[in-house]
Amino acid sequence: MYTENQLSYMIRGAAFMVYNSLGPGLLESVYETALAFELKNQNLEVRSQLGIPMRYKHINFDVGACPEFCVNTDCV
Repeated sequence: MYTENQLSYMIRGAAFMVYNSLGPGLLESVYETALAFELKNQNLEVRSQLGIPMRYKHINFDVGACPEFCVNTDCV
């Protein structure tokens, strides 16, 4: 298990690697796919676009928020 600092360092490193390789101006989905690939290559568990349920005025909704990634159970 990684500390928050270690995990943050790994995620930022992967993000910089993706950006430096692909450059600016692409669709977000391209960067997201490449970042997920890089994180998985570091043996991290990656899940993307997970719907987090929410409750509003006594009504439950299946999806209230969608974090970009959950990496090793931490959402970013």
